[in-house]
Amino acid sequence: MSFEIIERTPTLEEFHQLCVSVGWEKMMNFKVLKDSLENSLYSVVVLSDSKIIGMGRIIGDGYIYFYLQDIVVLPEFQKMGIGTRIMDNLMSYLKRNAPDKAFIGLFSSSEGKNLYEKYDFKQYPTLTGMFRVAPVVGGVSGPGARPM
Repeated sequence: MSFEIIERTPTLEEFHQLCVSVGWEKMMNFKVLKDSLENSLYSVVVLSDSKIIGMGRIIGDGYIYFYLQDIVVLPEFQKMGIGTRIMDNLMSYLKRNAPDKAFIGLFSSSEGKNLYEKYDFKQYPTLTGMFRVAPVVGGVSGPGARPM
């Protein structure tokens, strides 16, 4: 099987197809996807016979914060080294563009953990990764909330 990696942003259709293939469609707001993709710092797509089979991108402010995002390979093409090639390209971009002491982060599924550890990503016992999903409703509540 041959494939090629191209430095470009995935199209809306390509992004949607890859997200659906790995079950992310319910977690993605495709209405704002165009703007999100346009604001990527760097993106790659992986094609086989002109068909999208993978992607990865870097988002952030381009100075202090860089996040690896949306690293996806179609399930039928996983375990063939394609994720490694995507990571090689993303890390090459970071080597050229991330200044000293820049924060480079990512969220990982348990399946992706081994891949990212090969690139020296690790969990830090003193730090906790946290996130939430919009919409954000109401204000601060619960113990420790301060009145305004």
